[in-house]
Amino acid sequence: MSGTSLDGVDIAHCQFQFQDKRWQYQIVEAETIPYTKPWKDRLYQVENGSALELTRTDIEYGHLLGTLCKQFMDRHRLEPDFIASHGHTIFHQPSEKITLQIGRGSAIAAETGRTVISDFRSLDVALGGQGAPLVPIGDRHLFPEYEFCLNLGGFANISYEQEGQRIAFDICPVNIVLNALAEQTGQPYDADGILSRTGFVHPQLLLQLNNLDYYRKPPPKSLGKEWVQEKILPLLGSSGLTIPDQLSTFTDHVASQIRLATGTDPAKKILVTGGGSLNCFLIERIGQSCKPCIILPELSTIQYKEALIFAYLGVLRWRNEPNCLASVTGASRDHAGGVIC
Repeated sequence: MSGTSLDGVDIAHCQFQFQDKRWQYQIVEAETIPYTKPWKDRLYQVENGSALELTRTDIEYGHLLGTLCKQFMDRHRLEPDFIASHGHTIFHQPSEKITLQIGRGSAIAAETGRTVISDFRSLDVALGGQGAPLVPIGDRHLFPEYEFCLNLGGFANISYEQEGQRIAFDICPVNIVLNALAEQTGQPYDADGILSRTGFVHPQLLLQLNNLDYYRKPPPKSLGKEWVQEKILPLLGSSGLTIPDQLSTFTDHVASQIRLATGTDPAKKILVTGGGSLNCFLIERIGQSCKPCIILPELSTIQYKEALIFAYLGVLRWRNEPNCLASVTGASRDHAGGVIC
């Protein structure tokens, strides 16, 4: 798994078993392998290059992922049934029937000698769906005891049951913006929200952020980095505020949007995972803003829930069972997405 925040490659060895009428899981081993600066820069910039460079990066990045998986397997003496790979998103414009996650599955298979399941999103987009979020079927099957499952990664996304259907959508950007702001101070990210805590919330900028058209759209809906570059970064850049003030204001914006998405019932529980869960200031602001109870699970689930669920999506694809819900993405039907190599 590689997220839009470009922290690194998450690799998790997961085991699944169906018993007592539900799926049980275990994260046996997991690591995050940070990107080298050349790879981080390359993945960030490749969308602006030529078709040839994009194709070359897709293949070479696949070989990189395969090499990292092979080293992980060797370190932990693993013999997996298959590898499920999300890849790294370069383009996501479902309204144009476009989504692209690079990291060629055939290259991963060549490096590891294992069957690879990849390209989980493109079938959904072809069927008229958003291609995102894909995690909700895992939320439904693996974490049924929570009314809301909230992931704080590059974007905040949420899923929940409503009238017998799973509803899910991207709420707003999170780490893709917070990290970009922190990088302007020479830091890769705002550790524990320390910089954010020193800033002040500016009501005018907060109002501008909260008034963006996306937030008035009903689900299904999803976000990509193109939207962030077009709508969010210009607002922040033209604000004239210090980086701590921008960070603090944007953190408040995230908390505001999550409050709107989770309602007012204090008896409900929100499972919160993803890298943003480790940002103490962000979690404080969400907790102060939201009525439902915020629950942080054990660290392995916080850090590797998305990798876990993409492994689970691979299990469902392997069994040729639906792993993508039309109620979530807006596709014409439920389906089993993913290319097997």
